[in-house]
Parts: sequence; C-alpha cells; structure tokens
Amino acid sequence: MSALKDRLTADMRTSLKARDEVTTSTLRMALAAIGTAEVAGAQKRDLSDEEVLAVLTKEAKKRREAATAFADAGRSEQAAKERAEGEVLDRYLPSQLSDAELADLVAGALAAGGFSGRGQMGPAMKAAQAAVAGRAEGGRVAAEVRRQLGA
Repeated sequence: MSALKDRLTADMRTSLKARDEVTTSTLRMALAAIGTAEVAGAQKRDLSDEEVLAVLTKEAKKRREAATAFADAGRSEQAAKERAEGEVLDRYLPSQLSDAELADLVAGALAAGGFSGRGQMGPAMKAAQAAVAGRAEGGRVAAEVRRQLGA
C-alpha cells in the first residue's frame, strides 16, 4: 500500500474519533475512489503514490467544478460544502505552481524537446505535463503551451 493511502486512512480514523464530519466523509469518498481505481482493469493492484495523487487531483477538480455549478445555480449551501471538501483534499496535494513558475517549466520543456509551432502541440503537451508533474491543472498547462508555441 502506498504511503499516501496509509496517511489518508490514518487521518480518516483520526477525524472519525474527533467527530469531524466533513473531513471524515471527504476522506472516505477519496479512499473509495482510490479503491475503485485499484480494481479497475483486469486484476486488483495497489496504486503507487503518484497514482493516488492523480485520483486525489481528479476528485479535487470535481469538487471545484461542482462548487462553481452550485454557486451559479444559487445553491450557496451546497457550494460551500463542495468547497470544504475541496479544501480537505488540497491538504494532500502538492502546492500549485504560480503563473511565472509554470511559464518557466513549460519554456524549459519546450526548449529541451525542440518544439515549435502549432503542429507539435501534442508532443509538447506531453513534455510539459511531465515537467509540471501534477502541480498545475491541465487547462492551465495547455493554455501556457499554446501561448508559447504561438498557437
């Protein structure tokens, strides 16, 4: 079992004992999503820390999108709940890159791969995502790659 999954389980037990309902329910949901990812495919397997991080990132993104949708629909109570769950998940995710740091990493990845022009957007995105390593959302990375490639 990955160290991150162990930490999530331990933190869930602690929050359960402390009667912290938001943290407990959020961590249960995250562990359920990790369990689902473990049984996806031909056979059950343990996820690495990177794979667990990918699941948590996806869950955090769902919470942000749901909070926005609820806020737009005038359901502020539900939006606040989604934001609170997102904050719990953010504790386990690496800190996000600033725009300047993102631009520097993307520029380095594009220079290292020798990418130029719109036609190389796919391979350039792959290199940029590898350089960013989950510390920025895919939309932000894609926008920066497009900007630097002049697409």
